[in-house]
Amino acid sequence: MTVKVMIPTPLRPYAGKRASAEFQAATVGEALGHLTKEFAELRKHLFTEEGKLRSFVNVYVNDEDIRYLAKENTPTKDGDTISIVPSIAGGVS
Repeated sequence: MTVKVMIPTPLRPYAGKRASAEFQAATVGEALGHLTKEFAELRKHLFTEEGKLRSFVNVYVNDEDIRYLAKENTPTKDGDTISIVPSIAGGVS
């Protein structure tokens, strides 16, 4: 099953400036594993040292938040799009 992983603009410098990548993957975790294997510098931005997805990184499969599905074990099917959306905080008080 080929899935497309969308890479957000702030992380593109760590992914060869690519906006997306495609992989054969049966789960979200497998797709993210392929992504961080191909672009090793991305790993520290997406995962903790313990291998857990960072709390400020939101991942969606076809616009559905994986936190409300099976998290990284969420199954994927051919043609799915996985979006990585880092949380943004800050502003003026």
